[in-house]
Amino acid sequence: MGLVQLVLDLLAPAASPAQPLMPVPPQGRSDGEDAPDRKRRPIVLASEPLEYVLVRARRRTIGMLVGPDGLEVRAPRWVSVREIEAALHEKADWIVRKLAESQELKRRRMEQAIEWRDGASFPYLGQPVILRLGPAPVSPSTPAGRHPKFVTETEGQAILYLGLPPHAQEAQVRDTVQSWLMRQARPHFIERLDHFAAVAGVRWTGLALSGARTRWGSASVDGRIRLNWRLMHLRPALIDYVVVHELSHLKVMDHSPSFWDAVGEVMPDYDVRRTELRDHALNTDL
Repeated sequence: MGLVQLVLDLLAPAASPAQPLMPVPPQGRSDGEDAPDRKRRPIVLASEPLEYVLVRARRRTIGMLVGPDGLEVRAPRWVSVREIEAALHEKADWIVRKLAESQELKRRRMEQAIEWRDGASFPYLGQPVILRLGPAPVSPSTPAGRHPKFVTETEGQAILYLGLPPHAQEAQVRDTVQSWLMRQARPHFIERLDHFAAVAGVRWTGLALSGARTRWGSASVDGRIRLNWRLMHLRPALIDYVVVHELSHLKVMDHSPSFWDAVGEVMPDYDVRRTELRDHALNTDL
């Protein structure tokens, strides 16, 4: 076909090597079709019937984007539909696999979505917590004072009293809960960093909370660690895995076998935790 493709894989790890981008000389259209700027088209790839959105754009290559809304293909106006679909067939297995992964990710995000209202629940350290907009009942164990207040009742049910008015908007409820989670995250992360740094024989120099949409944590060569505050939704064993992962980068900055050896020295069952973590989509609504 002679047409070099640029494939944008939104679901692959950030470290995945990009395919080369090379200029393509203009060619005459072979099908005589003047396609609109954006058009939905049917196709069968790897025996799977599906649709893709074709976007005509000022560019010199064919670009493929797989995301929660399906497959989008961006192509120069002078490239024929026949050539575009030939390129899709070349990548059919990859496209079908990534579409399935994207739909599964979308499903998990919908399952994990939180309703920010009185009586709804959200996960905290892997356990459900009930949201209450009003103030916590005053008792010897929960004196009046600053809100929100976290209370575990005698039946074992955890409740977070936000101290908000009954008419509080969803955004206000969400922001209040997220602020509370961030306040809980820092001391929890510091305690786990100190614990595992001593085991691993490394020294971390600083902690920053992250709200990144694409990663749970990161580490810098100077010992600074960034951890996503949304980890506080997960059970402690998964938080510990991310902590150990980032601390291990203070020994080995890449993901070579030496890095995973360093993780395994501290956490022999890291692969089980790593697999479980993949089931938790980083959701900006959390």
